[in-house]
Amino acid sequence: MVSPPIRLAIDVGGTFTDTVVMDDAGSILASSKTLTSHGNPANAAIEGAQHALSECGLSMSQLTGFVHGTTLATNALIEKKGACVATITTEGFRDILEIAYERRYDQYDISLEKPDFLVTRDRSFTIRERVSVNGEVLIELDDDAIATLVDGIISCGAEAVAICLIHAYANSAHEQRLADRLRAAIPGISVSLSSDVSPEAREFDRLCTTVANAYIQPLMAGYLKRFAENFASNGLQCPILMMTASGGMTTLETAAKYPVRLVESGPAGGAILAAKTARDLGIDEVLSFDMGGTTAKLCLIDDYTPQSSRQFEIARAARFIKGSGLPVRIPVIEMIEIGAGGGSIATVDRLGRLTVGPQSAGSEPGPVAFKRGGDQPTVTDADVVLGYIQIDTFAEGKFKIDVEAAANAIDKQIGVSLELDALDGADGISRIVDESMASAARMHAVESGKDLAKRTMIAFGGNGPLHACRVARSAGVTRIVIPKGPGVGSAIGFLYAPVSFAIVRSHYVVLSSMNCDDVNHRLNNMIAEAHAVVRQGEAVADVVVKRSAFMRYSGQGHEIDIELPDRDLQGSDIETLTLAFEQQYAKQFSRPVPGMSIEILNWSVEVSTLQNASNSLEDSGDTSALNVESWVQIRCDITNELCQAACIKRSSLRVGDCLTGPALITEPQTTTFVGRDFNVRLDSQGNLRLSKIEGEYA
Repeated sequence: MVSPPIRLAIDVGGTFTDTVVMDDAGSILASSKTLTSHGNPANAAIEGAQHALSECGLSMSQLTGFVHGTTLATNALIEKKGACVATITTEGFRDILEIAYERRYDQYDISLEKPDFLVTRDRSFTIRERVSVNGEVLIELDDDAIATLVDGIISCGAEAVAICLIHAYANSAHEQRLADRLRAAIPGISVSLSSDVSPEAREFDRLCTTVANAYIQPLMAGYLKRFAENFASNGLQCPILMMTASGGMTTLETAAKYPVRLVESGPAGGAILAAKTARDLGIDEVLSFDMGGTTAKLCLIDDYTPQSSRQFEIARAARFIKGSGLPVRIPVIEMIEIGAGGGSIATVDRLGRLTVGPQSAGSEPGPVAFKRGGDQPTVTDADVVLGYIQIDTFAEGKFKIDVEAAANAIDKQIGVSLELDALDGADGISRIVDESMASAARMHAVESGKDLAKRTMIAFGGNGPLHACRVARSAGVTRIVIPKGPGVGSAIGFLYAPVSFAIVRSHYVVLSSMNCDDVNHRLNNMIAEAHAVVRQGEAVADVVVKRSAFMRYSGQGHEIDIELPDRDLQGSDIETLTLAFEQQYAKQFSRPVPGMSIEILNWSVEVSTLQNASNSLEDSGDTSALNVESWVQIRCDITNELCQAACIKRSSLRVGDCLTGPALITEPQTTTFVGRDFNVRLDSQGNLRLSKIEGEYA
């Protein structure tokens, strides 16, 4: 008898490790939330998996699918805990990182802090060679100089090497030959090639991406190997797939080769969940709000598709200023992330201002209320003091919450300096972190040319439902959806993601004179390469192939993504693509530029497995007033007065049950706070629907 498909997902975050077990029909069988073990993240992952599997009477050997996402790659880059990296560039291009974009990200800041590009000049090496923009070898690689290069790399103590030769995206032969010689001369060294990691024009972005990959490759390769071995020793027999930043899944082997694609993999899972929820409910304009223990992530979703990008920045020196971080050019779900989570630490700065984050207490030692050695007040401590977190239900009751310790820490660290009592201090912490997240949402929307007022917020994460009403109110959003299992939302999203792999390559053509046969040959080779990666991850018959061209007017510096037909290109497509580009250009910049030549710089393909259709159901819209039996005292988030709030277990709600806030709807891994100016109803799909009330508190 064949066992039914059972899949498991694990999301290792900065504070908690989330685990979800799901059957083939998409039903959540069990979930778990455990504190992340930073010394060896696999320990918390195994603990969570065993706890969740035991709840539904299953063993590790019965799993038929396993998806994993982790913040380890992101944290290593942010916290500067990667390998010592050396770079090798073409002779004459040693200072690519120093020159960067040849501009300051803030013109008028006299004490400007430069981005950290991870490689100092003394570890920047060059070699004589040259390839043209068309891939023609102009100067052969100087093989005789490689021995001197090897000595320099060994002397500087480099553990990894990033090779980025000029125009290697057009011809990778010199990079491949140099890598082979280095690996032979320095056994065990990690080598990343720009022609593999980011085969696109613009050498600064290409080098930065290759450096980031090299920086985390030894760490991630070791982590993934140990992670797989630990689970195998506990009975796991199915392969482990890794979540990527683009919202797809890939194999452990591919993840170890391109670990930079794992950066922001956890938040990508949350965006996938929000997109699926939006499709199920027929909501075409959404703001995804994911607040965990360390960070908050916000993403715009239109027509059930998360906003995407080909690049983003890591570890910005100035949190909200573009150009102040390390640019990475990979396919990614575009979102804004700030250091605002349950573990974010509250302090009073030297000017007497209350600030929250981005520093976090994480899981070790954690908030003061956890009684694990933490002594600095956090957002979670504030929520405990305000009455929003019920001590009996928090984190599945795995550890006790000390309200008095949280209040004392806020009084000592915040209240004394600002002449506030613990309750007012907690209220200040809560309001500041909520306004920080709302400000980030507004800024992200403005940068994208979108209006938040028309959107529905889909909130999840361990702290998302708790802060959703307050953030929505400040951001001008009037409708909120809390899906099922919100506390482990990103892990649930992992299980809805396709196995996929995307490739972007540079090949310059003028659209009007495009050689379709040549372009088709290049695209088909890219499809075959991506197809091979996807086939490693899942043996399926059907895949979806998406082709795109990045087009611009002659002389412009940035391109627009235009989707290509799902077939080989023909001469007649030139006119169609011209019209499609001009229409998209007019949408972004008001009007096209007549008579201007159109260029294509980059080509993209994405191969992904087919996904099951969403279970879209009509909501009955039925309502029935809920008879509340349990009440708790909280601090009202509007009037600042102490008041009574309804306290209900989510599991006790029936379809159509509705009530008006203030209310706390509790479940094992999170709590939904319903503000005084919101009402809430359980819809026929099991989602909580919150709507802002017009009137006294509007």
